Amino acid sequence: MLILGLSSTFKGDATAAAMRDGVVQAAFENYKSHLASSCGIPEAAIAYCLSKSEVSWSGVDAVAIANDPLRGWARRAFSRRGLSPLAPIATSYQQGKELRRLAREWADLSVLRHRLGDRRKVVSIDHHCCHAASAFFFSPFDSALILTLDGEGDGRSGLIATGEGSRISNRASIPCSNSVGWLYSRVTELIGFSAREEHKTQWLGLEGEPEYRDVFLRVLRRPGRVLPRLDLCAFHRDITGAIVPSRFLLDQLEISEKCELTIEQKRNVASSIQAATTEVVSELLAFYRKETGIQQICLGGGVFQNTLLLADLESRFGVGNLFVPPAPGNAGCALGAAAWIWHQQMGKPRQPEIRSVFWGPSYARPEIKEVLDNVKARYALHDTTEKMMDSAVQLLDAGKIVGWFQGAAEFGTRALGHRSILASPWAPYVTENLNDFVKHRESFRPFAISVRDVDCERFFESSPLCRFMNSLARVRMDKDVLPSVLLLPGGRVRLHIVEKESNRAFWDLLRRFGERAPAPILVNTSFNLPGEPPVVRPKDAVRAFFCSGTEAVFVDNFLLTKWSSAHVLNGRAVQRQEAPRIVSA
Repeated sequence: MLILGLSSTFKGDATAAAMRDGVVQAAFENYKSHLASSCGIPEAAIAYCLSKSEVSWSGVDAVAIANDPLRGWARRAFSRRGLSPLAPIATSYQQGKELRRLAREWADLSVLRHRLGDRRKVVSIDHHCCHAASAFFFSPFDSALILTLDGEGDGRSGLIATGEGSRISNRASIPCSNSVGWLYSRVTELIGFSAREEHKTQWLGLEGEPEYRDVFLRVLRRPGRVLPRLDLCAFHRDITGAIVPSRFLLDQLEISEKCELTIEQKRNVASSIQAATTEVVSELLAFYRKETGIQQICLGGGVFQNTLLLADLESRFGVGNLFVPPAPGNAGCALGAAAWIWHQQMGKPRQPEIRSVFWGPSYARPEIKEVLDNVKARYALHDTTEKMMDSAVQLLDAGKIVGWFQGAAEFGTRALGHRSILASPWAPYVTENLNDFVKHRESFRPFAISVRDVDCERFFESSPLCRFMNSLARVRMDKDVLPSVLLLPGGRVRLHIVEKESNRAFWDLLRRFGERAPAPILVNTSFNLPGEPPVVRPKDAVRAFFCSGTEAVFVDNFLLTKWSSAHVLNGRAVQRQEAPRIVSA
């Protein structure tokens, strides 16, 4: 049986996933999924999933959508009015906006039903039920407490449930008017970032002090209540419909009415919302863990893309007791929707825990060569993998920043070694060069470190969540191998554990690099241009390479460099002279 899972068609990160008999065959997010224009039916993602499954629409047995339009509209329409009780124009505008959203989502459902020719094959599933399914059904736990948290999905911002075998039972839900994720996004905007840049807030908070933690705790919860309950006095909707901090909240945070924050205030506000969120989530989990008697925890929803939050939760509830899916945000709802049909509705047994998420497009060597020839790119072709690895190790050991495009694209936003930019941790100015000339991002955001599974225990105290880069590790006290610039406070580090079975090429590269370097460790960051999703196609990789400070890129066995003296000699890429090295400004 083939089930096509779709994330909410209204959300920006529209995704499709194909599941055949309980096994994921393909999963893909639209190329421009981070742009508002990508909202709607994810046509490119669906086309890829159908092609990978070798079927047309007639071969699809069910389409599961992580969206219940009518119920979501009803919940949102009546839960958000408290933000603008004294602004009738803003209230009317918001109600009209919700009706337009309902009409659009309903139209998408109609299109899908028409394509399948049988309206019964299209199933709408509650958004947070899909988060829960993605978190539990792909986990290693036979039973678990499930918590989902995000900004808003179908009028809810959270769900508490329990999972047992192939069944999920809901216990409580959190309306969108009491959203922990929504508050985090609003504070992110207050600091000066966009609403989609919550990841910046968490890392900026490491440089500050949580002096306003109690202020946010008063906003987030009420005495005697377990579930979060936002104090709506902290925000209001102005006459234009925009949600802005109230005078009450600004006074509490000692911020001027013009919302002009010093860098120290930004750091402290970021640290405070992070600390308050961690405490509220911890208390919520501790209460239901005690009430249910279940020790294992599965987490889903956009809030749990917060790596620092997950690391703190692991320190409280125990390493190995938590599971977070590779894509806990809205993109992962496509997987959750398909899994909900297969397990929850059909009662089918679960598969082993997922170990690999390389479900995206892959490209044959002739396809890649055609792209490179069309763009008139100079390249060297290594006729064996052995020679390619030798060249890659030489470049990395020489301090070069190298793009790495191999195999099928990984699913989700984490760079797990198929669409990555790599560098030696010991290269001069490695973080400055990556930040200033490649990623064009803030210096307070840390880079991840990749290590083989067989080497991990030698250097780090890690967590199983580090396989998908969802938690932090700690450098062992007796190992002083990493430069301090790559470490977080307390000797922690963003870690990616590479397994041989799921990523042989990257595993081998780390092994070979470790034979020449102080340790088999590489800096690993996503292969993309600033503000864009990770590259998927060869032409995306070529464009990102030439538009950034990346000095070389391997697209399969093809090597592209930015110096004209690279040529092929006996099937081997040779560099006649030293390439110019990027140095810190």
